[in-house]
Amino acid sequence: MVTTQQPSTKQDILQHLLKQGQATAHQLAAELDISPQAIRRHLKDLETDELISYQTIQVGMGRPQHVYQLSNKGRDRLQRTLSDRFGDSHGQFAVSLLGTLAETVGYDQMSSILRKQWERKALEYRDLVGNGSLQERVANLVELRKAEGYMAEWYPVEPSDADKDSGSQFILTEHNCAISNVAESFPSICGHELEMFATVLPDCKVERTHWLIDGEHRCGYLVQARFEKSNA
Repeated sequence: MVTTQQPSTKQDILQHLLKQGQATAHQLAAELDISPQAIRRHLKDLETDELISYQTIQVGMGRPQHVYQLSNKGRDRLQRTLSDRFGDSHGQFAVSLLGTLAETVGYDQMSSILRKQWERKALEYRDLVGNGSLQERVANLVELRKAEGYMAEWYPVEPSDADKDSGSQFILTEHNCAISNVAESFPSICGHELEMFATVLPDCKVERTHWLIDGEHRCGYLVQARFEKSNA
């Protein structure tokens, strides 16, 4: 079995598959800058430990290729590794506590409590992201999320023709959920997260583009500066 402290290359493979969703051995070798032979050895170990799976696809007239992806066990293992790294090893306790709270005060009251918590978090974030450009604030927000155990990143996007008169646009992506145990039991928390980002960036429109709970391999948000047309 693979131990909790995996060799760095295996960890890199798991994290790459978490980010990209799937990859071939050659793609992983190029991305991690190691030989295809070494990659295949690591993939075989990870497959033996049921942390990854693959499907075989035919590309043109060449040999069939194996396309690898995380198994549910692999995603759970990587999530636990990331959570332990950032000291968030009490997810089950949090789920139990929220369940008890819901039974005690009712789900409506608990929802109000959770909303208050996210509003408070949003105000903390707003102070920490600062008052710089939108790009600077998005970058600062991503760093805050990383510090809390999220494998987060951001990048700018070009507006579509329909949005060519709009302001700057960025994609904020989270490849894991640091509170996945809680979110699975109380998915309303994800709605509060979206509201929180919108509060942190009040001059922007924030939309969810991808959602882990819907079976996708990441949560994604489109952040778009609100464009105010001149009255001239």
